[in-house]
Amino acid sequence: MGEETAQTTPQEVDVIIIGMGPAGESVGGQLAEAGLDVVGIEGGLVGGECPYWGCIPSKMMIRASNLLAESRRIGELAGSSTTTADWSLVADRIRDQATDNWDDTVAVDRFVNKGGTFVRGYAKIVASDQVEVSGSLYQARTGIVIATGTRAAVPPIPGLADTPFWTNHEIMEAKELPASMLVLGGGAIGAEVSQVMARFGVKVTVVEGAERLLPRNEPEAGEVLQEVFEAEGMEVHTGQFASSVSHEDELFTLTMPDGTELTGERLLVATGRQTFLRELGVEALGIDPKARFLNTTGNQRVQPGVWAVGDIAGDGLFTHLGTRQADVAIADILGEQIEPLNLDALSAVTFTDPEVGAVGLTESGARERGLNVSTAFKLVGHTARGWLHSAGNEGFIKLVADADEQILVGATSMGPVGGEVLGLLALAVHAKIPIATLRSMIYAYPTFHKGIEDALKELS
Repeated sequence: MGEETAQTTPQEVDVIIIGMGPAGESVGGQLAEAGLDVVGIEGGLVGGECPYWGCIPSKMMIRASNLLAESRRIGELAGSSTTTADWSLVADRIRDQATDNWDDTVAVDRFVNKGGTFVRGYAKIVASDQVEVSGSLYQARTGIVIATGTRAAVPPIPGLADTPFWTNHEIMEAKELPASMLVLGGGAIGAEVSQVMARFGVKVTVVEGAERLLPRNEPEAGEVLQEVFEAEGMEVHTGQFASSVSHEDELFTLTMPDGTELTGERLLVATGRQTFLRELGVEALGIDPKARFLNTTGNQRVQPGVWAVGDIAGDGLFTHLGTRQADVAIADILGEQIEPLNLDALSAVTFTDPEVGAVGLTESGARERGLNVSTAFKLVGHTARGWLHSAGNEGFIKLVADADEQILVGATSMGPVGGEVLGLLALAVHAKIPIATLRSMIYAYPTFHKGIEDALKELS
């Protein structure tokens, strides 16, 4: 009888956090510090994808591969150099400095030391204010915050599910690299990892079903990146989805619709992300478990007493967005005021070489909104700093303006440190800075960001 009571009598707390990735951990930690009784639930690792299999280890890989690329450019500008790539240094750094060998003890302690209660397990919502996990039942006096993130989406390509393909998890954990690799997906993750692998000596073939790489960005970005990839010895196929996948004799084979067969020792699936609402039990909230994301209001509310933050909220799959959503949800729960999210100025960076920074609307997106659009386009190589930089100066700055309001509604900065150059453009879109004000600013010479001034001069 005692065991039955423990399982069926809920333990009351103020807030239940389901998912302790960057957004969930932020909500849970700050609410606990504010004095609320908070339970944080996580079946994987506290910290989520970003520190263990995403942002952090991938950027360590990119840092190393960029050093290799720079060393190989010495012959064009500074003499001669011989560099030998050693993946073991990258693999060791990921284990020692980024992931603690995929141990989240430090992250769990960080939350608990703020006053939170941590529960390891996969939660299921059983009522609008109740959650079951690991045989225990919790009831929230204030509400539930859902922050369960996403997992790798595996497309229904015939034969794929029966093969030992890799996702971002396996590639980040790799101690040794294959001689060749097929990459399904030419979006941000696929593009970043593909370039790293190629620079470390892997023969890489990228397959993107859309007409270009980075299909969510301006078309010029995908075109430039494909030229860079091919110049670095990579094979790129766009405009066709693979028809089937097979694995035999330690070799993967992708068959394309036109009959072409592509082979590689490993296959990386980087075709996007998906949520798992059915497993979460959202039908207890009256939500269709087949939904892709949870719809939220401006204060991250799904419904009274339920909030969603991070990837699952559907506004974008970015750590920086998730933590800002967390701030909004925290303020709402505590009854405080906060500046609402400005999703029209959402920025993101793809850390390829060249980097691709983007904010706001693309040109096509602005036209679809019915805006009176004007644009400007400036090649980095045609700016003073780009010309001085020479080797590795591919890229451009593209501005998308509302010609009626005379403000920028979108921009792309592709090139060396393109993500850093994006900072001024992101501020301009976010704050709706008049184009006349941007033109009147004094830009330091010779910098990459001075290319913004050059582009502004071409904006009608």
